[in-house]
This record gives sequence, C-alpha cells and structure tokens, in this order.
Amino acid sequence: MDDKERNRTLGVLFVGVLMGALDIAIVGPALPAIQAQFGIDSRAVSWIFSVYVLANLIGTPLMAKLSDNFGRRAIYLTDVALFALGSAVVVISGVSGGFVLLLIGRAIQGFGAGGIFPVASAVIGDTFPAEKRGSALGLIGAVFGIAFVIGPILGGVLLLAGWQWLFAINLPIAAVVMVLAWKVLPHEHHADAGSFDWLGMGLLAIALAALDLGLVAIDTGHFVTSLATPAVWGWLLVSAVAWVLLVLVERRAVSPVFPVGLFTRRQLRLGYLLTAGAGIGEASLVFMPLLAVAALGVTSGVGSFLMMPVVLAMGVGSPVAGRLLDRFGSRVVITVGVAIMAIGMALLSLTASVLWLFIASGLLIGFGMSALLGAPIRYVTLNETTAAERSSAQGLVNVFTSIGQLLGAAVVGAVAASAAAPAVGYTAAFGFIAGIGVVLLIAALFLKSRADEARPAVAEEATHA
Repeated sequence: MDDKERNRTLGVLFVGVLMGALDIAIVGPALPAIQAQFGIDSRAVSWIFSVYVLANLIGTPLMAKLSDNFGRRAIYLTDVALFALGSAVVVISGVSGGFVLLLIGRAIQGFGAGGIFPVASAVIGDTFPAEKRGSALGLIGAVFGIAFVIGPILGGVLLLAGWQWLFAINLPIAAVVMVLAWKVLPHEHHADAGSFDWLGMGLLAIALAALDLGLVAIDTGHFVTSLATPAVWGWLLVSAVAWVLLVLVERRAVSPVFPVGLFTRRQLRLGYLLTAGAGIGEASLVFMPLLAVAALGVTSGVGSFLMMPVVLAMGVGSPVAGRLLDRFGSRVVITVGVAIMAIGMALLSLTASVLWLFIASGLLIGFGMSALLGAPIRYVTLNETTAAERSSAQGLVNVFTSIGQLLGAAVVGAVAASAAAPAVGYTAAFGFIAGIGVVLLIAALFLKSRADEARPAVAEEATHA
C-alpha cells in the first residue's frame, strides 16, 4: 500500500472515529432535556451513560477479535451499521416516549462503537510502517479533542430543533463512512486467527456486566453502608468469580478473546494499568461543570462551557503527543503527560473558586490526558504485539479504559456525596484523582526506554513464527 492509499484509509478511519466521538461529546447537553421529557430521576439518567459503557465494554473485545478472524473491513462496516441502528432507535424513543427503548438504542450504539476505535487502530498497525504509526495514531487520537470542540457548539444548535437531532445526525455520517470504508479498507483476515472463543466471551460479558451492576447499585450518599448490601457485594462477587473462571479458561483457549498471555509482558501490564487510570481521570471530567456551578456560582450552561479549555488542550495535545512518540518513545511522553494531569487535578481541587485558575487547571488536565487517551498507550500495544494479536490487544485498551470510567464515576460520586457541601465534595474528589495521578506517574517510570521499546515487535514476530 503506497502513501496515497494509506492517507485515504486514514481519512475514512478519521471520519468513523469522529462519528463515535461526537456522540460522546454532544450527549451531555441532551441529558436535561431527556430527563424532563421522560420524567426520570438522576439514578435513571445515569443509566444513559452506564448502559452505553457496559455495551461498549462487551462489544470492544468481541469486535476486535472478530476483525482478526473475518477481516478489518467487514467488522468495521458492521460496527458503523450497528452504531447507526442504535442512533435510529434512540431517535424513535424520543417520538414514542419509551425510556426503555432509549436505553436499548444506547446499548446498540455502545456495542457498535466498541469496535470502531480498536479496529481502526489495528488497521493502522497493519498498513502503516512502524516509523509512521505514532503520527497516524496521534491524528486519530486528536479526533476526540476535535469532537469535544465541535460537540458543544453542534449540540447547542441541534437542541433548538429537539434533542433527538443530536442522535439523528449520526445517520448520514454513518452512510458516508460505510460507502468509503467498503472502497478503501483492507479486508484480509489473519490465517492463524483461529476459531472464535465463545466461552471466553460469555465469561467476559458476565464479569463486566456484574461489575457494572455492582458499581451502579452503590449508594454514593451512604457509600460504606451500601457496600454491605447484596445488590452491591453480590454482583461484585459474581464479577470476581467470573474473572477467575475467565483466566482459567483463557489460558487453555486456542484463540482467546481475553488474551491472558499478553499480561506476561510487563510493558503491556503497565499500559493497561495506565489506561485504566486514564479512564478514571476521564470520568472525573464529567463532574467539572458541576464543580463550576458549585464553586464559581455559574449557571449549568456556563459550567459546561468551562469544559472548553480541557477539550481544546486535548485537541492540540493528541497530535503533538503522537509526533513526540516517534522521537522520544512512550515512557517520556506518558510520564510527562501524567505529571501534567496530576498537577492540573491538584490545582483544580485547591483553586476551583477562582475563575482563571479553574481555566488554567482545565488546560493542564487536557494536555495531560492527551498523553493517555490518545496515541501513546496504543503505541505501546502496537510495539508489543504481532499482527494477529494487534486487534485483541487494542481492544483491551478500550476495555480497561471503560473499566476505569466506571470506577472513576463511582469513586468521584462517593467522595463528593460524602461532603457537607457540593463544592467541598467535588474539590476533594479531584484531589483524590490527583493522588491517583501520582500512582500512575510512578507506574509510567517503569515503561521501557526508547531504545528497548524499538526491539520487541521484531522479537515477538520471531517467537510466534
């Protein structure tokens, strides 16, 4: 594949990931309108997020592994089609007035979106030479920053016509992506991919679903007491048992959907730990508008607008991080990024009541997060895996990011709810996230140096030959 063909492929992947990222970016403004239309409480509103994340968690490893078996193009097209179908169901729910139907639509969206990013990353690994992967992944990672810049503006305009239009816009975009993807994406599958691991997939789905149900059942107002209730510890116990069984099964599977063997490589273990921490940090960003309302006394609209420094910094930081990867390696980029994020979280927790410091904190957090949520962690996995492992390894990045998001939302909510005043609670929560950032910083220091990281891919290919 020459440079021109690779650029066309990258363009199609860019648009597809942008579609999924826009849905995340513009769904927030729709939540008040959805709550008012359906007359639901805050716990029910949280399911609009939780059901999407759960379906995304299940869809990510399944779609990633299926792309190894049946080809990148076929599964990418399937993912985009499912995302469009889910968007249509959400739109219909707004007309019919069925909240359950809306949740079904969100689940279908999440299931389809689960495969879009990891399959796109695997295509880059398949088609781009090693020295250009960092820049290509950086461009794809920048999509999330771009989406969060466009999203609030687009969401505000579409809300004038009704919240359903925030989801209806996905339909024409999906149609264009599918036509272009059919023309340019590679469709070969790996001959050694093996049969699909249905037992492993079933256990993984149970482990993730039970984890989600247990976390959602936590009463953040009475955190310690709620942990003793069967609705919480019962589901968490089911999840723990399922994880143990999953490890036992996957050690013997010919083609595991949750490749336990990848965790024998220290670089990947550290990468997955860091991406889970990134998910925790990302989930905390959802609470920034609430902190702005509580600490600065602004309206909810202005509070949402104060997220702009974060997303602008991510939009700028993601491609920069991608380029720096090819020059300095993952350890330098990730270590610096985590340090900046931790400083931003700490500054926010200490100075949230001062507007210009609130904005400065957001810029630091955005720049720091771009070194975790964009290209760097995926760069690590590409360098540590063979062609047949790439998609599954990339899928695990999404799995651990989403697990971090679930944990982050539960932890921040619990810390905030335990305080006497909202402002005190949220500032304490961001201080806690800053502490997690320090732990991630220590972990990042154990990543391989640039010189060591340049060798594993060739070594692994030889091992599996």
